[in-house]
Amino acid sequence: MMRALFLALALIALPGAATAERAAVLRQVDVPHSYYWRELYLPQLTNGPSSVAFMPDGMSLIYSMAGSLWRQRIGADEAIELTHPRGAYDYQPDVARDGRSVVFTRYDGAAMELWRLDLRSGREQKLTTGGAVNVEPRLSPDGARIVWVSTQGSGTQGAGTQGIGRFNLFIAEIGPRGLSNPRLLIAERRSEIPRYYYSPFDHAINPSWSPDGARVFYVGNREVAWGTGDIWSVAVADPSDRRRVLSEETSWSARPEPAPDGRRLLYSSYHGRQWRQLWLTTADGAAPLPLSFGDFDRSAARWSPDGERIAYVSNEHGDTSLVVRETVGGEEIPIVARTRRTKSPLARLTLDIRDEAGRSVPARVSVLAADGRAVAPEGAWMHADDGFDRERQATETHYFHCASPCTLEAPAGAAAIWVQRGMRYAPWRRSVTLSRNRPANVRVDLQRAELPASFGSFVSADLHVHMNYGGAYRNTPENLARQMRAEDLDIVYNTIVNKEERIPDIGYFRPDPDPASGEGALILQAQEYHTSLWGHLGLLHLSDHFLTPDFSSYRETALSSPYPHNGAVADLAHRQGGLVGYVHPFDWVIDPPNEASLTNMLPADVAAGKVDYIEIVGFADHKATAAVWYRLLNLGFRIPTGAGTDAMANYASLRGPVGMNRVFLDTQGARTPGALRDALKAGRTFATNGPLLGFELGGAHPGDVVRRDAAGAIPYRVAFRSPVPVDHLELVHNGRVVRSFSLTGDRRMLDAEGSIAIDAGGWMLLRAWNDGADPGVLDLYPYATTSPIYLELPGGPASAREDAAYFAAWMERVLAAATARDDYNSARERDATLAYLRQALERYRALARGS
Repeated sequence: MMRALFLALALIALPGAATAERAAVLRQVDVPHSYYWRELYLPQLTNGPSSVAFMPDGMSLIYSMAGSLWRQRIGADEAIELTHPRGAYDYQPDVARDGRSVVFTRYDGAAMELWRLDLRSGREQKLTTGGAVNVEPRLSPDGARIVWVSTQGSGTQGAGTQGIGRFNLFIAEIGPRGLSNPRLLIAERRSEIPRYYYSPFDHAINPSWSPDGARVFYVGNREVAWGTGDIWSVAVADPSDRRRVLSEETSWSARPEPAPDGRRLLYSSYHGRQWRQLWLTTADGAAPLPLSFGDFDRSAARWSPDGERIAYVSNEHGDTSLVVRETVGGEEIPIVARTRRTKSPLARLTLDIRDEAGRSVPARVSVLAADGRAVAPEGAWMHADDGFDRERQATETHYFHCASPCTLEAPAGAAAIWVQRGMRYAPWRRSVTLSRNRPANVRVDLQRAELPASFGSFVSADLHVHMNYGGAYRNTPENLARQMRAEDLDIVYNTIVNKEERIPDIGYFRPDPDPASGEGALILQAQEYHTSLWGHLGLLHLSDHFLTPDFSSYRETALSSPYPHNGAVADLAHRQGGLVGYVHPFDWVIDPPNEASLTNMLPADVAAGKVDYIEIVGFADHKATAAVWYRLLNLGFRIPTGAGTDAMANYASLRGPVGMNRVFLDTQGARTPGALRDALKAGRTFATNGPLLGFELGGAHPGDVVRRDAAGAIPYRVAFRSPVPVDHLELVHNGRVVRSFSLTGDRRMLDAEGSIAIDAGGWMLLRAWNDGADPGVLDLYPYATTSPIYLELPGGPASAREDAAYFAAWMERVLAAATARDDYNSARERDATLAYLRQALERYRALARGS
């Protein structure tokens, strides 16, 4: 009976599943939490350098920059472009010891394959063809073998297939005709301990050769729950001979590198710090010592052939840059390509972006050149979407923020330009033909598409941003403010949070607005509380201090206890006057009796009155999250919608940009923290990833209450504006669609009014949504919803006993999971947690009985 009731309600509450048009970048990788490994491990398109290798003479470098391979002599200003594939990007060079060739990774939107470049003739040779992800190629000292990381031949479809796979070490012989006898160097193994952010199968990454070619150093996570694992070495002749060199938490990019003397081992680590620096241990695992210091990242380090220099990639100045450092003394030589000798001549394009008043404004820009590659101005941060529709695009969308005017260079021919400035402006798209002989100066006049003022005076906020979270770039509040202005975003809550043992932005926490705020951008430091057992929380407007520890229930650590549970954390936040919200809640429709595991505490915290908002539009499935929200609203719990992108704003490949998911708050135009807090708490909001919604019912706006002495017709007004076409615009009353509006023409605008018969109390909201993805919205699909307007009529709301039974079944599962845990720190913690959950269970059981 419960299953039947659930399905019936789901059909009402859930507008429909997203179609399969949009899929993740590199969907052949079977590793959870792709937003981490894609950025922290796989190469990404950046304008600055991303990886480097020495030439055998130690005086020149080959490195990846802007999707091409380049050669540059140390101390020289000119970089020479070696590769420039059409519609693809090249990364991770490794130079043969004889200096005649370089192997590298090429990404074409479908796969990452290994290639080889002959440095004399320029001939390119494809080395792998399986359609997998092949990265980190490293040639043996004698040049006869190659080791690399691949997802080929592993995963759910079994060995020897081209199916979904995981990261593991491969080795092969390499000769003039390519690779021969490719094989796994380390057999797949399933871990015996639970993992959350990582695959249950061990991985092996970051390979490098010992100077004698006898062993390969790598990072592996055998029986490691958190981080990407320890530094190991394996004998090539006998792969059963594996030795753990150093135990330390790593995050995808330690990249151990033996010195030419074979004794020292260089690697990148954030051990005890917030940023990655260069460290030294030995091949036998001596206690490591830091080689460099600073509040920025040094990574992708390589020794010179004589061991006297180290080349590495830095983000000290925000963007990535290349530096050569003297091993003794630490003198640093910046490698700057002040002039670039490209494989073909380039044309110049300048964009002059103006708002509706003719003022110069920043904006987000995507330029796809005639060669099928994304381009950006020198020094601009390149970002990439995390998914795309293969029927419409060859690769994911890349974009940058343009501080107008901005100038870039691109190959001659037709360039596709997309300019977007938040959601209150219509998108601007043009195809411009670029000529090598005539610079193109393009004026972009943006047109504003604002809601009528009678629906409220709104400011826009992203409640969930991570300014720094281990990505390629180093962000600052000043740069975050620039990102906000380009996205026409008024407020950002920088939700500071741990990434395993570090908390990258902890030094920025403060209760008052960040000093970098100004010129229309307000930055508020906030917190995300991490517990993957109970669900993640957003903690906004904390008036005194950051809550520590920042997480609980991290299995296999000293903080494995499930306590504090989310209700206890919410109490701590509320004592500081903060707001508590559930962030990125649900990726699918929750079916309590049939979920493999169900531990999310949202229903318990709602029943206890501890939840101030839910990210209905966030890093989750918006429709699935709304389905749960509707059931809670039906039971009389008044919970506003919030919105947060969960954007890692220093990533090159991110779910974003900042403000992609945002909440509009009717503050009557005020931008003070108090006004923002009050508007969110009161539900004077709508959440969106594109469409703008205005809703009035009986003269009331979202968050208000409409009271009537009898059932009958109530007048309404709606307004709708959208940067993309929308399929559905609907009024929802108590989880049921009671009015659908016909959208015609370009389906981007509607103003309507009328009356609607209301026969029961409860709630009503306006929502807009699409059946599938739209490339103009860098999210699963376009979606927007207002917070409810609440209805009070004689007789109260309609019965919601089925919804109560749904949450009672949910709480039974959560209580059973909490009872089974044996890692509470004390009986008091266990008793407090179980009592809290039992109280919620009894509350829902009582509601299901109608009492």
